[in-house]
Amino acid sequence: MIDSSPMYGRAEEVIGELAAKLGLRDSLFLATKVWTHGKQSGIDSMERSLGRLRTKTIDLMQVHNLVDVATQLATMREWKERGRIRYIGITHYEAGAFGDVARILASEKLDFVQINYSIAEREAEEKILPLAQQRGVAVIANRPFGGGDLFSRVRGKPLPDFAKDFECASWAQFFLKWIVASTAVTCAIPATNNVHHLEDNMRGGIGRLPDGKTRARMVEVVSAL
Repeated sequence: MIDSSPMYGRAEEVIGELAAKLGLRDSLFLATKVWTHGKQSGIDSMERSLGRLRTKTIDLMQVHNLVDVATQLATMREWKERGRIRYIGITHYEAGAFGDVARILASEKLDFVQINYSIAEREAEEKILPLAQQRGVAVIANRPFGGGDLFSRVRGKPLPDFAKDFECASWAQFFLKWIVASTAVTCAIPATNNVHHLEDNMRGGIGRLPDGKTRARMVEVVSAL
């Protein structure tokens, strides 16, 4: 799963080029966003994304930060019916917007919701995650490292001994396994421009995951730092 956006520089263009050259399109779940006001502006943005990603179908189109959400969702539903989009969703990265996210989750038929969720930012557990489960909406967790703040808290500190019980070899894997072990979360999207960090992050989705009791223990460890 690759989560991109027209706002991320040349990301869509680079992803499209690499996927085409390497023949990877069928192996990828491509997610991107629309972040603009007005129906035609939204259409133009999504058309550009299709072109840059070199695909006829976007797996997931999301209204970024709820900007003109009603207008963009209406267009996205039309595109979904026509087969140009497989799934639709909304995004935000601040807990302060969870009230609006919850309102839209409760009133609109969505496939995905993307919100900030990490072992240090657990506000989504109060309402968003239960509501998403109730509504059958998949959850993408952004800011899985708390915007990077978590690494400053654990720098120079060893992993707890029980991390080996769920095949965890780094703090990045520790934070990611805590997230994806939640029954409400579909996937996490750590961002990096370092290939070694990318490889480390990917291992957070491999092997055993912590159970509920272990997740609570993990929270205690991080809270004590």
